[in-house]
Amino acid sequence: MLTIAAVLFAVAALGGITLATVHLRHRGLPMALALGHGLLAAAGLVVLIVAVVGGSTERLVIASLGLFVVAALGGFALFSFHLRRQPLPTPVVFIHGLVAVVAFVLLLVKIVK
Repeated sequence: MLTIAAVLFAVAALGGITLATVHLRHRGLPMALALGHGLLAAAGLVVLIVAVVGGSTERLVIASLGLFVVAALGGFALFSFHLRRQPLPTPVVFIHGLVAVVAFVLLLVKIVK
């Protein structure tokens, strides 16, 4: 389960890196990419939740889950700006990405361990 979640998050991260790059170049963000990024990350989050509910009580996994939830909240906030056609706050873009990266690294450490 954890590997499936990691793969989903990895693919979502590729979309996130692309979105952040487009944002920093001050170009319009493609809605399809934003939706795909969010859906893949949400799927990874659901798989990770199922793993934790199913008994994966390792501290790294729970910490990863908590951080991914925080990243998801930031993602929802960013998506709300996108839907309202308002500029995304760059600090939130960076914090969202940084929190997700830390959560992903924790998950990878558990998987490799």
